[in-house]
Amino acid sequence: MVPRTTPPSTWMQGLDFPSRIFGESGGSDYELYEEDGEFVLTVDMPGFEREEIDLAWDDGILNVAAEHVDDDRGRKKTYHRRFRFPKVVDEDEIEARYTNGVLEVALPTAGTAAQGKPIEIQG
Repeated sequence: MVPRTTPPSTWMQGLDFPSRIFGESGGSDYELYEEDGEFVLTVDMPGFEREEIDLAWDDGILNVAAEHVDDDRGRKKTYHRRFRFPKVVDEDEIEARYTNGVLEVALPTAGTAAQGKPIEIQG
């Protein structure tokens, strides 16, 4: 057998699904878990001010974006991730706080699976 010389495919590297927390190795800048009827997302975002962070909920997807411009050093730092959730989230009850470089978002669930069309499995 010939050893593999090309790196593995990276087509999924930019996708952030809650399932990533179930065993992906390597470092991550966020933690996501479900507890007491809500998802809790914590994101390490050192170097950003609260006013530089944009948080938006759009049809089952949480969008986290931030931009910081350091005029003294002539640098711009950006952050962007999107998270899709496997249960319906009560969007009117989502709460977020930013303390000491950590963004924490609480997303209460409606207790039901996310909407979608069931697919029959043949066998």
